[in-house]
Amino acid sequence: MTGNVIEFAVAVILAGAVGLVVNGFVADIIMPVVGHFAGGIDFSQMKVVLDEAVVGADGAVTTPENAIRWGAWVNTIVNLLIVGFVLFLIVKAYNKSKAPEPEATPTPTGPTAEELLTEIRDALKK
Repeated sequence: MTGNVIEFAVAVILAGAVGLVVNGFVADIIMPVVGHFAGGIDFSQMKVVLDEAVVGADGAVTTPENAIRWGAWVNTIVNLLIVGFVLFLIVKAYNKSKAPEPEATPTPTGPTAEELLTEIRDALKK
């Protein structure tokens, strides 16, 4: 039981670290390349503005803008796909590395009913 708890704790810590690495990979490497091929678009800044920000006379924002940030959502979906793929590869490698379970040797079942009856018949003939 203790070994399983420790393995689970290590898995949670590694998952957090892998998540940070994948976030950086998506934000800093994948999405700029995708944006370049999509015409120089920065997906993290893509949004649909519902209400513009209200700026006061002094230049301070009195009411921030209300927007649907769909570009950040696209980044999150790409992040999810990469994390899922990496976890798939990890589980696949783990399953390959596990030693195959030895096949159970069949236990002798003993004589069948017909064999027993044959032995009884032969014993009665003597």
